[in-house]
Amino acid sequence: MSIPLKVPSLGESVTQATIGAWLKKEGDPVQADEPLVEVESEKATVALPAPAAGVLRRVLKQTGDSVAIGEVVGELEEGAAAQAGTVSPAGSGPVPGGVVPAAKGNGAPKPAAATARPSTPPEPGAATPTAKPSTSTTTTTSTTTSTAGARGTRAPPSARRLLAEHGLVAEAVHGSGPAGQVRKEDVLRALEAPEPSPALRGPAPAPAPSGDGAAAGERVVPMTALRRTVARRLVEAQHSAAILTTFNEVDMSRVLALRERHGEAFLARHGVKLGFMSFFVKAAVEALRAFPTVNAEVRGTDVVYKDHYDVGVAVGGGKGLVVPVVRDADALSFADIEKTIGELAKKARENRITMDDLAGGTFTISNGGIYGSLLSTPILNPPQSGILGLHKIEKRAVVGEGDQVVVRPMMYLALSYDHRIVDGREAVSFLVRVKEAIEDPERLLLEV
Repeated sequence: MSIPLKVPSLGESVTQATIGAWLKKEGDPVQADEPLVEVESEKATVALPAPAAGVLRRVLKQTGDSVAIGEVVGELEEGAAAQAGTVSPAGSGPVPGGVVPAAKGNGAPKPAAATARPSTPPEPGAATPTAKPSTSTTTTTSTTTSTAGARGTRAPPSARRLLAEHGLVAEAVHGSGPAGQVRKEDVLRALEAPEPSPALRGPAPAPAPSGDGAAAGERVVPMTALRRTVARRLVEAQHSAAILTTFNEVDMSRVLALRERHGEAFLARHGVKLGFMSFFVKAAVEALRAFPTVNAEVRGTDVVYKDHYDVGVAVGGGKGLVVPVVRDADALSFADIEKTIGELAKKARENRITMDDLAGGTFTISNGGIYGSLLSTPILNPPQSGILGLHKIEKRAVVGEGDQVVVRPMMYLALSYDHRIVDGREAVSFLVRVKEAIEDPERLLLEV
């Protein structure tokens, strides 16, 4: 049975998407729920899974094509017979490529039977085509199959853009994805080599034609749908909210000491490392309980207060920065928070993040410290009214007890907030509450 592969819903406001990389090519056997193709929207990249086990019979849309939600992009032939790659019953058409895989141990594949009926009736007077004893594909599928098999087209748009930006060719980059697909990470590794191989370099780009906005030595690369959305939302946030940022600093000594004492036992028991983010998620929840306006949003002329704590955590994914949500963070343990963040970050890196993972956050935490940022002013994630920025831990001389100058591992904290509903007193007090919880982490367990 043939099953159409349709573009799934990618969010309430998303009507168009772009085909990314096909992870399978025509004629490949697939298992149920195995990813078939990446679909890029303005909000996220999702992998379209196989609805059943079978064979990818047809690819109707190629990488880079624009598609509508619900549009058919391919066809899957369901069933064990299709998986085995044999000729299906009369009238259902030959195996793509005109060959039947040989049974195990029988050597090279054999040509399909010449009597296999074509998938469409021949025109009156036309000769009935017969399969040739060759492993090359038929006219119907040769273009698609050869295109899918070329190294350059097995790279998703993000990798192709990076290749183009640096004047590289995909053929010389080792692909770590399915069937040798060249991922963005593969290109980055090639660029980080001490001296990239000359084979990586493609021909010098031709001078940009006049009138396209590019001068000599410049390249014009279209923004991805995700990057366009990020840009639009950042501008909207600054135009629609009264954003103000307040700062503080926190002594990380006790958190570091606690992780040092219990980190190994935590890992052994829960199978995940005890990171910093779980402490800050817990501290933020406690501060949000004390100052609920920071967890609220402006909706028209109303203020909507949230009695749940769904904390977005900004992570760098394969397609750029995304903010998946840790739901009901107030009800999760430290281990649950670390596991959830780890799973969401992995999905983001593998471009498997879904709209359900991104929707519905009430507050956001962004950790620029992992990239070395010492201080920044984070921008709100609309319609939220607060975002907490974490930064690099750096040893500094501070005045301790007894007016003694001591060296402490310090971190700057930044809270950006919507001044339309959050007063300065509340914002400062919120950040002080976070600081107090981190400097005395035992209070997080006692909720005091």
